[in-house]
Amino acid sequence: MKVVEPIRDKYMIEQMKQVLRKQSERNWFLFVMGINTGLRISDLLQLRVKDVRNRTHIEIQEEKTKKRKRFLINLDLRETILAYTRHMDEEDYLFPSQKTDLPLQRVQAYKILRAAAEEVGLSHIGSHTCRKTFGYWHYQMYQDVALLQNILNHSHPSITLKYIGINQEMMDKSLERFSL
Repeated sequence: MKVVEPIRDKYMIEQMKQVLRKQSERNWFLFVMGINTGLRISDLLQLRVKDVRNRTHIEIQEEKTKKRKRFLINLDLRETILAYTRHMDEEDYLFPSQKTDLPLQRVQAYKILRAAAEEVGLSHIGSHTCRKTFGYWHYQMYQDVALLQNILNHSHPSITLKYIGINQEMMDKSLERFSL
């Protein structure tokens, strides 16, 4: 089984944004929302314009856990949401399928992310990449695993560290110069 990793290089995050934006605003915005909220792709895809436009928080019931979640939308993302949704109706899905009136399917979202990742030379990409990338960079900025555990709704700090690849990174760094 292939391990899905966060994107640990900010340059590569920018490369992904560029490739996705060339494809479509929707694909670009899916990635931007994912890496800035840490929501699961299944929860992102169900969002409608009314859930995010002119709001300070996203309030959902998580599909996987069935837990209620209230998540702050940062100021930059609020501006991005306004620009992205300016020609959309309140009931529109944020990430509509091009073929139906329904939201993009999870498999299609995965294919979009994989294709962009291949184009920029990234591997170990999957539908959790955006969520893991959010987690990785949040941890790098705040170094607070308990807070991140709460944000991601994980049951234990070790799960959070493993999820965002910090355990492996820490082990690798500790062994890099270890020699007897």
